[in-house]
Amino acid sequence: MEKNNRAVVVFSGGQDSTTCLFWAMKQFDHVELVTFDYQQRHHAEIEIAKEIANEQGLTHHVLDMALLNQLAPNALTRNEIEVSNETGEDLPNTFVPGRNLLFLSFAAILAKQIDAKHIVTGVCETDFSGYPDCRDVFVKSLNVTLNLSMDDQFVIHTPLMWLDKAATWELADQLHVLEYIRERTLTCYNGIKGSGCGECPACQLRQRGLDKYLQSTDGVNK
Repeated sequence: MEKNNRAVVVFSGGQDSTTCLFWAMKQFDHVELVTFDYQQRHHAEIEIAKEIANEQGLTHHVLDMALLNQLAPNALTRNEIEVSNETGEDLPNTFVPGRNLLFLSFAAILAKQIDAKHIVTGVCETDFSGYPDCRDVFVKSLNVTLNLSMDDQFVIHTPLMWLDKAATWELADQLHVLEYIRERTLTCYNGIKGSGCGECPACQLRQRGLDKYLQSTDGVNK
């Protein structure tokens, strides 16, 4: 990978995208962030994203994606729908149809404008709750489509694709930002920063991964 290049990180202010942000800052000479406002359940995640971008001194683009909210009513876009991870034969009700398709497409359009060839996203097929747009095959397919659609040579990077949550915490530790991510990010479906509510599926997945990683290091990072 060449060092003299530019990257756009799809950024929500959560654990995964913040880990990817610090990964990207190690890999690329110039990094900019893009956050999408789709009138999600908790506007707090946009404020957290802004705070982190400001703390890291990075250019931060917040794009209006309100149309996605209109088209995709679910637990992340409607306060009256209770978050549930019970899937049965269906996807979790936190799945927003088309979200990563649109996010990565608009990230590529932005990348084109700022002459960036690299797009970084925190999607993961290992701990992905069954979301089809977090799969490696989807990302690779979209990468080809974006290059054809804009006659360019973008590369979509997914540094977390094959990592479970424990390994994601390990990567954060290797990047020397474990405590920063532990305290400053927002993963919780109920909009609580840091360790979150401890009850929603996102918090439980995050905490199980952290516990597993800390146990593997004999509590060194506690």
